[in-house]
Amino acid sequence: MIYLVRHGQTEFNASGRIQGARDSALTPLGVEQGRRLGRLLGTMAPPDARIVASPLGRTQHTAKLIREESRLASEIASDARLAEISLGEWDGMLKDDIREIAPDYDAGERRWDWFFTAPGGDSYDALVARLGAWLEEARAMPGTTIAVSHGVAGRILRGLFLQLPRRDALMLDIPQDAAFRLHAGQIERIDAP
Repeated sequence: MIYLVRHGQTEFNASGRIQGARDSALTPLGVEQGRRLGRLLGTMAPPDARIVASPLGRTQHTAKLIREESRLASEIASDARLAEISLGEWDGMLKDDIREIAPDYDAGERRWDWFFTAPGGDSYDALVARLGAWLEEARAMPGTTIAVSHGVAGRILRGLFLQLPRRDALMLDIPQDAAFRLHAGQIERIDAP
């Protein structure tokens, strides 16, 4: 069984800045979201559940908060395959600044796909290969894994798990205060109280 969560709100999230492969500290709300996720997962995950997170600071901080609040014994493992998509030259930019460079970067049908058009960024196929390899390995492991990842990466992971078409996967929601239970071919969203 896998519990998939997104990191808590960051300073970049709050200001409308695109993070991609860059990092930003959790806001006070993001810290509280991480704590609430920890309390939630502490009631659902067995004591020996593994915790694995993207190596980026925002996911590592969220994973630490989850571990502290859940009182799970596992050390936090880091796995680069869970990292967020790199947006190349657009990493760290405000959406309005991107719009000045590429006025229709997220217009029309590209609304859900623009991440993959960033100059120097990751391609959809590369992201799917990286995340798919992690998911295949995680599904084969016994026991429970808690994975702390990101917005786009989380969408792709859930899409791969459910074998959704690309567009449907990219339209999935990306809450920062919910866990997704991936088990027996189904996904259940569980909101943190």
